[in-house]
Amino acid sequence: MRALTPRVASVLSYGFALLLGAVLVAATFPIDFLLPHAGIDWAPQGDAAQHAIAQRYFLGDDWRWPPLMARNILPPDGLNIAFSDGIPLLALVLKLLRGTLPEGFHGIGLFYGIAWLAQPAAAVWCLRGTGEKRVLPAVAIALAAASMPAFINRYGHAALTGHFTLLIALGFYLRLVRVPSPALWAGAVVAAVATLLVHPYLAAMVLALLGAAPATLLLRSDRRWMGAATGFCAAAGAVLATMAAFGYLGARGDGGFGDFALNLLSPFWPHRSGLLPGLVSGEIDATGHGGWEGYNWLGAGLIAGMLAVVVLMPREAARVLRRHAGLALVLFGLALLAVSFRVGVGRLVVLDLGPAPGFLEQFRASGRFFWPVGLALLVGSVALLARVPRFGAAAVLVLGLLQFADAAPNRAAIRDWAAARTAWIVDAAALRRLLAEADRLTLLPTWTCIPAADAFGDHARQLQVLTLAAERPVPVNSMYVARWRGERPPCADSATIATPLEPGELRIILPGARAEALARMPAAATLCSPVGDILACRLSPR
Repeated sequence: MRALTPRVASVLSYGFALLLGAVLVAATFPIDFLLPHAGIDWAPQGDAAQHAIAQRYFLGDDWRWPPLMARNILPPDGLNIAFSDGIPLLALVLKLLRGTLPEGFHGIGLFYGIAWLAQPAAAVWCLRGTGEKRVLPAVAIALAAASMPAFINRYGHAALTGHFTLLIALGFYLRLVRVPSPALWAGAVVAAVATLLVHPYLAAMVLALLGAAPATLLLRSDRRWMGAATGFCAAAGAVLATMAAFGYLGARGDGGFGDFALNLLSPFWPHRSGLLPGLVSGEIDATGHGGWEGYNWLGAGLIAGMLAVVVLMPREAARVLRRHAGLALVLFGLALLAVSFRVGVGRLVVLDLGPAPGFLEQFRASGRFFWPVGLALLVGSVALLARVPRFGAAAVLVLGLLQFADAAPNRAAIRDWAAARTAWIVDAAALRRLLAEADRLTLLPTWTCIPAADAFGDHARQLQVLTLAAERPVPVNSMYVARWRGERPPCADSATIATPLEPGELRIILPGARAEALARMPAAATLCSPVGDILACRLSPR
């Protein structure tokens, strides 16, 4: 049979990947999840609610500088939506199109669809960077990449489903160590900046992968390493310049590097494995924080493929490892960063190196840094196994099918999460009517004043009130923020409670502030009315 032409093979490879992604999106995410609007009768939860609130406020605001500011959150200074994971790259595009969008639209659900569509296609592009351009290996890696457990398990945090950015960066690396041209580096610079505007964690990983290109060339004694180093500096400089221009610099998180680390058993711990069901009951964790951020089960298909490579072609694997020594060193460094300074094996911390340097405190969820390692193992295993004479292409197809079957429980879990329609715990209809008449919202207690142990009390109520306020959006004094410019603001609710209500102000008192408000707020007894288990206070309808 005549071999396929390169063009036909390319079309079939990318066509299958995009079709697979589209089918998975349609089978996983309901339409009202992908394309939300104001007035829905169910309440978004947790981090997903935070991201949607931030993006809604941004889309409803004027264009400002820095470009990511939403001034109606925490006025008068406002909030940079990057600090509440509002996916700035998508938010900027949607803001250009907002005149055509439904009222109350946000793109958080839409980004899941984009990521799931892009993941298999980006994997094909990455694999072709190894020189492997046949259709069967492309089908295999599309199936396997769409089934990586760490990718699927990102529900609740839309931006971090952007693992396709890591595959794109790895694809650039593979091409840049062959032909480090200025055009390729220009593309890599754009990819790095775009990834920053998806999520800073992903941008750090992308820069690490791009930095492997000059390192590999240097270790090969290839003089082109200096040009590659210049290209990498351009990428890092562009990311830093974007951070400065878009207001990222000076942000601080809550610290705790190592709390959400990679357990050394995690890549081989088959939680939610479809082919090894019931072997374990949950994530493995030694730090006492649950193990979710460190979840990195590689998948039965990938592990089988890695074992096949070791058995069938150990010399070729060792040669490729030496050939890409710079990448191997970078991936090893990322793995160490993922493990953190508190090394967990199973339920035990076997090595504690003490406090980490201050700059690492920005990366509390260090377990995420293993993602590029898992993806590189996948690409390398498929590329190597496909080279086995006679049955290599068929073997990698089996790898992809095994990985896809093994991921069935993970796909079911995210499908159930996306289809969940959680009831409001506040009176949404009544609050929508009150918010429609308000010029601004004062929400008490503010986020920084709610005790951390109250995650399912006033934290949940506040997110729901903010979700409703964001539909217009109404200026509000409180927000769930992942990072702050400078120090985390102190709790100052007592002073706010003691001030009289102003015209146009709607003051919502959650149970945690109710007693103090009734005791200290001027005219609280006459101006406040119960709305379910919260109080709504105002002078009069506008």
